[in-house]
This record gives sequence, structure tokens and C-alpha cells, in this order.
Amino acid sequence: MPITVIVGAQWGDEGKGKITDVLAEKACAVVRFQGGSNAGHTVVVGEQEFRLHLIPSGILHERTLCVMASGTIIDPVCLAEEVSGLRDRGVSCSNLRVSGNAHVIMPYHRLLDGLAEEARGSGSIGTTRRGIGPTYTDKTARLPRGIRMCDLLDETTLRERIAEQVADKNVILEHLYDQEPLDPDEVFAEIAEVLPTVTPFVTDARAIVRGCVDRGEPMVLEGAQGTFLDLDYGTYPFVTSSHPVAGGACLGTGVGPTDIDEVIAVVKAYTTRVGAGAFPTELTDEIGDQLRERGAEYGTTTGRPRRCGWLDAVALRTSVEINGATSIAITKLDVLDELETVRVAVAYELGGERLEGMPENLDGLDGATPIYEELPGWREPVGGATCPEELPADARAYVERVAELAGAPLWGVSVGAPRDQLVRF
Repeated sequence: MPITVIVGAQWGDEGKGKITDVLAEKACAVVRFQGGSNAGHTVVVGEQEFRLHLIPSGILHERTLCVMASGTIIDPVCLAEEVSGLRDRGVSCSNLRVSGNAHVIMPYHRLLDGLAEEARGSGSIGTTRRGIGPTYTDKTARLPRGIRMCDLLDETTLRERIAEQVADKNVILEHLYDQEPLDPDEVFAEIAEVLPTVTPFVTDARAIVRGCVDRGEPMVLEGAQGTFLDLDYGTYPFVTSSHPVAGGACLGTGVGPTDIDEVIAVVKAYTTRVGAGAFPTELTDEIGDQLRERGAEYGTTTGRPRRCGWLDAVALRTSVEINGATSIAITKLDVLDELETVRVAVAYELGGERLEGMPENLDGLDGATPIYEELPGWREPVGGATCPEELPADARAYVERVAELAGAPLWGVSVGAPRDQLVRF
């Protein structure tokens, strides 16, 4: 380590939670740097599965601080539910900390998110309707002031902020969507219910992060979603509202770029995507169905079935470049165990040209035809492997070829869901 950034190299859902959980054991802190309750990170310990949405994936290690930094956005209702659920399962959450500068997802954000998506009709962008976009919009618009976690600490301030926001939102609700106006007192009452649970976590997150940096202690900066859902570098407009790339870790935590030692780009052994948008290697046949069922490819947060396809090394190579990845971690290799052959897209044919990197303007990506390289499958389980030498020869050849195409060395390969099913390279 000592400061490692974990990013998704595809369209999210790469298995970042497992990698973060493994590294968290020896870290002073795991710091979530962007996104909100639209994320879904799964950690499997023995027979127990923990599905996290807001809380950092290191929460199961009680000696490791888990920080939600300024770049995140917090749904206090969701946070309270998640904390309660973890406590019911014996996880104290005593190591959780939340930045006072993190903006708050309010009930009207979720309402507006859903109304906007419905109004788009066939042009919908596949939002989770969790209020993510509207909250980031309020944050950047600045007036009326977006509500931050520090505002939850004072009832008078919170009521003032809600009144300002509701007056602004009611204009939109009434005149654009023909909806009944909101009552600021009712909005406050909904949030007030969870304040006793969430406000004790609010603190100066930057001071915690800076302390780890100054002491030279190992720290993990955890992103949500994936590179090609980034607001600037993703398949716009089918993107999220924040920056899941490694550069977003600096923005969201206050850690300077020269303080970062390692960037691990996490990639599935195949490719998935949720919602609308370009997906050159998508499979709509029985192999795509097989990948979905074997990989349990249904959204952790939404339950939506994920679109599945062959690994896209063109996207992966571009992702490694954007993130400055020092290594890659490949997950869900075991999902491919039953296939006779596996394919990897090594280039695109687009407009009569061969492209080995994704174009800057991704609008035309729907017209890209993948150029595949075919490799032999291994037709035996990889789950028992504990080192590279124990992987089936064809499985090891596959992951080494992926790393070669990515242009980054292998950090490790996940061969099953539990945290101990990990082969380090």
C-alpha cells in the first residue's frame, strides 16, 4: 500500500468490494470518495454475504476506520437502514465516520429523479432513481444551498435549508410535472426520524484522512461505479453524476495526487453493464444468459438484470490509461469455468477503421464491431486455487493474456465469492 485507490475498470459491478475488503485488514482507513446509495458492494465472509450501498467495504474490520468523504452524497434514511441492518448481524459500525461536508440526498431528490426518468420515456438513461443526479445538481448549482451532513446537526439550520430547497423544488413539481407541492415540515419529519442514528457519525473526515497520510499509514480509497460511467470519460449521457476514476479519489478525499502510491483497476473476467448505453461486446444469446445466471448478475442495489458480454480489452486498455492503473485485479474467473472457448475483444472496427483504444467521442460506439481473439476454455473449476501455479493452465493463460492486453500487471484473480478465494500474483 500505503495509499491505494480501488477503481472499476468497466461499467461498474466489477467486484471492487471484495478487493477493498481484503486490503482493509491492514489499512488504517478505507475512504469512500464518490457516489451514493446507487452503489452496491458485496462482501462474502464464510457463509455470510454482506450487501453494502453507502458504507465503505472495510466496515467488517472493526480496527479499520471507514470514512465517507466529502465527495460522497449521503441518503440519511438509507444510511440508517444500513447501519441498523449491520448491527443486527453483529457489526457495530463503531468505526464509521461521515464527512460533514458530504451533501445529503433528500426525499425530493428521489422524487425528482423518478419523475425525470419517467418523462424521458424511451429516451431514459437507466438511472437508479435514488436521487443521485438531482443531489449532485444541487451541489453544483449552489443556490439555493444544497444540504450537507453538517446541517443535520442543528435543527434550526436544517429547517431553514429544507424550506429554501422545498420552495425551489415545488416550482418544478407543480409547473413541470403537475404534482402536488411538498410540505417542508413533512420533509423535515422524515429526516428527523433517522437523525439520532446518523448524526453521531458526522465528523471532520479530511482531518482523519490527513492524519493517515502524515503518519504514512496504509489507506484504501474506494470508488463506486466504474470508469465508463464517469461524468467526463464515460458513455455520456448514460453515466453517473460523479467521477469514479482515480482522479476522483483526490477530489473526493482531499488526498493529493502525489500521495497516491498504487491504483488497482478491478475488472471482471467478462463484461457487464446495467441500464442503457453502448455495449460493444454484449451477448444476447444463451452464452450471455449463462454468464448472467452463473455470475448472479443482478444489481445489488436495484435487482435489475445486468447485460452480459465477452471481456472488452479495448475498454480495459483505455481504462488503465485513464486511471494510471499500476495493476489490475480480475474477478469472477470461476464464472467462465464451463465454457469450451472464451473470447476477448482486442479491437473495434468502426467506420472502416481498426481501433485498439476507445475513441474520445463515444457517441458512435453503438456502431463498433468487436474484433475477437478466441482462447481455449479450461472446463474445470478454478475455485480451489490458492496460487497461480494451481490455476488450470488455460485459465492462467487467459488472465495473463488479459493483463497483456490491458498493459498492466496482474495484482490478483478472484476465483470465488468468499474473501479467501483470491489468487495473488
